[in-house]
Amino acid sequence: MAEWLKCEVKENAHRRRGERSVNVSSDRISAAEAPTGEWIVLPQRPSPINLFTPKCALLKAAAVDPCTGTSTPLIRCEADSRLASNDSRDSVLIMFYLESVLPFMFPFYQPSLLQGGRSWILEMMISSPVVRQVTLCQSSYYLSLVRGTADCDSAYETMLAQTRDAFAVLSQSLRVIDGPGITEHMHGAVRIMVSIMQLQRFEVAVRSFNNCQSHLSAALALFRQLLDSGGTSAVDLACPSSSFDAVISRLGPSSRLSLGQNVQVPSAEQAAFRFSSALLILDDIIASTVLQEPPRLYEYHRSLLSSSDSTELVINLGALVGCQNWALLRIGEIAALDAWKQQCKKAENLDIIQLVHRATSVKDSLEADLARLETNPVITPQDNGSLLDVFTVDHCQQSRTPASQGSLVTKVWAHAALVYLFVVVSGWQPASLDVRYHVGRIVELLTHQISPPALLRTMVWPFCVAGCLAEPAQEPLLRGMVETLQPLSVFGTVHEAFGIMENVWRSRDAGNAANRDLAACFRIRGDLVLLV
Repeated sequence: MAEWLKCEVKENAHRRRGERSVNVSSDRISAAEAPTGEWIVLPQRPSPINLFTPKCALLKAAAVDPCTGTSTPLIRCEADSRLASNDSRDSVLIMFYLESVLPFMFPFYQPSLLQGGRSWILEMMISSPVVRQVTLCQSSYYLSLVRGTADCDSAYETMLAQTRDAFAVLSQSLRVIDGPGITEHMHGAVRIMVSIMQLQRFEVAVRSFNNCQSHLSAALALFRQLLDSGGTSAVDLACPSSSFDAVISRLGPSSRLSLGQNVQVPSAEQAAFRFSSALLILDDIIASTVLQEPPRLYEYHRSLLSSSDSTELVINLGALVGCQNWALLRIGEIAALDAWKQQCKKAENLDIIQLVHRATSVKDSLEADLARLETNPVITPQDNGSLLDVFTVDHCQQSRTPASQGSLVTKVWAHAALVYLFVVVSGWQPASLDVRYHVGRIVELLTHQISPPALLRTMVWPFCVAGCLAEPAQEPLLRGMVETLQPLSVFGTVHEAFGIMENVWRSRDAGNAANRDLAACFRIRGDLVLLV
């Protein structure tokens, strides 16, 4: 395990100019950057590794001798075997992840091969022990399901054991880059960040929500530290997009392909930072709708997610999750509005006129963007009909289907945002004509227009919003969508959302139904349930 850490911290040293060794003087992660008390928590069954424990205890948890700082012979042997490049089992798991798991989890993520495609993931799996362990534990679990492992509990326990290894390495790596050290370890920080987001997605997929808040807080703190370290001027620090571009620049340089022309491919860390930043912003927005708090990256949204006619998007959520930026921007604004409303109600000074005024601005923007999308749906470019299509002709239709559904997916999110806004402003009124219209549009899009049905797992939040306010006559349609997505261990978030919906249906006639809101529905388990 010590060898893993050494590789993670020191790897690719030649890519960081002017690097010098950094001594970490503190035995603890900065408390200011960990508001929830823990950064990384293991899944529910094992005992969590708390990053606020003394270093000797952490090393012991990672199977490292605290006196010598070296791994025990047994663990060293295990680490060596896992890091062996000719390990056939790992090769199978790596290819299964790249060819099957990743496209399933992120069906809209189809970067052009001329821009490197998904090669950055393979590069990181080969060079980064942290990323490698994170992806292998996911791949191993899903492959056991594909093979029809009889003992599901055994498969789950194996997955937990592999996850423990991943979190042990993450924990130690986080200590090394603590404080100012992140400036000297930006590449390693990005690998940790993408690993946290990958593990977060994996845990959510298998319905393990207990640690969502801790993991989200860790990734958010890393993201902020990276942007702070990327800014080199007052302009950069005041403009998140400039800081983001500065981080991208420092994570370079981009590679050049020998194709007889000047073709640049983003470095693995550049692609990883864009990928994990997009996931983090989405998770932060969805978490805010549950917690009734403003998104913690709210002040970054307009700079990172908006664009003018003359500029490209800094972060393109549509290319990763299918939903265009503007719809998720509005959901973040509604979450901030809901948080403001709750604060005013507690202070007993809620101004309804101001609430309606602020909500009207969001509503007008949503309806204008939705009308524009209805008139001119955005069609994802497909490499401009290049010769590359010839090499993908056998699977072209299958691989391009999700991307062509992007406009429909965005409509689902936009209609759900309007329902969410209505509930925030007017309360729980499922019989409202506005609510019925938007819920009906979501159900119609999901049942008749969006294909394949498995894409529902990328729209769990809007699906749950619509389901909670659905009419009794729509329940069979919603139930039918879920029942076709099996097994539960693969479509865990969809089944979790359906459980929330059923709970609302059962209490439809309860005396306190009028005081219900969507956040209360989402919090039925008591945990932060990330419907992503």
